[in-house]
Amino acid sequence: MDVGASLEGGFMVNISRQSIVKSITPLEDPPQVLALSNLDLLSGRFPVTYFYFYWKPATDEDNFISIVEALKSSLAVTLTYFYPFAGRIVPNPSTGELEIVCDNTGVLVLEADASRELKKLDFHDFNQFMQGKLVHIQPDFLVQIQLTRYSCGSISLTFSFDHALGDASAFHKFLLSWSEISRDIPISCRPNHSRNLRARTPPTYHSSLDQAFAKCTLEDILNIPTPKTLLKRLYHVEYESISNLQKLASLDGQSRTKIEAFSAYLWKLMVRAIDVKLHAQCKMGWLVDGRGRMGNGESDPSPDYIGNVLSLAVGEASPGLMLSRAVLGQGGPTLVVSSGRRFPVAELDFGFGRPVLGTVCSTVEKIGVGYVNQRSSARGDGSWTVSAILWPELAAAFESDPILQPMSTRYLQL
Repeated sequence: MDVGASLEGGFMVNISRQSIVKSITPLEDPPQVLALSNLDLLSGRFPVTYFYFYWKPATDEDNFISIVEALKSSLAVTLTYFYPFAGRIVPNPSTGELEIVCDNTGVLVLEADASRELKKLDFHDFNQFMQGKLVHIQPDFLVQIQLTRYSCGSISLTFSFDHALGDASAFHKFLLSWSEISRDIPISCRPNHSRNLRARTPPTYHSSLDQAFAKCTLEDILNIPTPKTLLKRLYHVEYESISNLQKLASLDGQSRTKIEAFSAYLWKLMVRAIDVKLHAQCKMGWLVDGRGRMGNGESDPSPDYIGNVLSLAVGEASPGLMLSRAVLGQGGPTLVVSSGRRFPVAELDFGFGRPVLGTVCSTVEKIGVGYVNQRSSARGDGSWTVSAILWPELAAAFESDPILQPMSTRYLQL
């Protein structure tokens, strides 16, 4: 299957082979069924994709096939620990509620060849890497992986997950465990698949919930009304810039974290980009991992809990709290900030070297908010990689400021 180049000098990707990798553990009969929690359902059925780019492996020239086979072999072992990732999300035949059937349907693996050298790609414009190039979303699989070889021999790995399956912490543990198994070292976590985050019994209700949540379907998510095309961009921020922002944010004598300082900086950029004649207020949201924050004992999910434990807290010019409605574009301009500082980047070595770049994005074309994710760069020098989904005016504000630098092959030292 050929994927055509754009009219503006894009590159071509040819899918040469696809296969399904299953867990090496025999299938239970009947298969285990895991109910999705409320937090899983609130996260939606967004496809989330992680992109990792690697130098040409320093071994023999024609080793792409052997790398692919080794990755598929270690993936089959990894799925014995993360068996829900090889399952399906389907409605319960009696209740209609979604649940994971752990039937070992498998993970879809695509092998591809790209027509360009890695160093000739435009890493700033991430739209070009989306659906139809480095990402091919097929709804029958919860996890999909594409291994792409470039004309220079370099490799990229893209990992796409159904968001209802888990959050960044869950995917972090899956990818890190897979890389550890690939290098034949003990895995650093024991995944907890209890999915025991349940609603209160009996349930409680407050009218504020109607302001915070909106019932939606996958179709609703894919058809969120957005007035303008969203731009997917990649930036880098130098360590010195991060430190300076933190110092400025702490001038009042109160120590601020780097992400707090960065959020304040983004807030100022967003305010400048908004037409106050159209919008009297704007909002900024933060994705918060509930692990370690939900109480003591059994009510607090373990660090190795696999699932969604995220909430979206949104602040505005006047105090307020919103969740799903913000993501659905209900309530004015909103920028959501997510910190990926704990997500593995340089650590994702699958046996053929460390990545030169690791980041995240989504193939979703319509979303009601802007989105920014920061994480440590693969350089390990304290700098950040920042991925963003922005409306055009906000992208222009980002790029008019010297702190957020467009990602480039020069920065990546390609």
